[in-house]
Amino acid sequence: MLRKLTGQTTQQHIHNKLIEKAKETLTTTNLSVSEIAYQLGFEQSQSFSKLFKKKTSMTPLEFKQSFN
Repeated sequence: MLRKLTGQTTQQHIHNKLIEKAKETLTTTNLSVSEIAYQLGFEQSQSFSKLFKKKTSMTPLEFKQSFN
């Protein structure tokens, strides 16, 4: 049903929401990438960083630094 409404699989939808939340947190807090990854439910910050880079073409740190 989600795919019919959004054109995305459930996993794609969840990943997109996680990236949105990560971007917001990276730009509005001083939390480290590891702390943000943990907050978003990732056991390994490397997994978070890999997903973030896949979706945005930037590492979380690069994204954060682009706002400073």
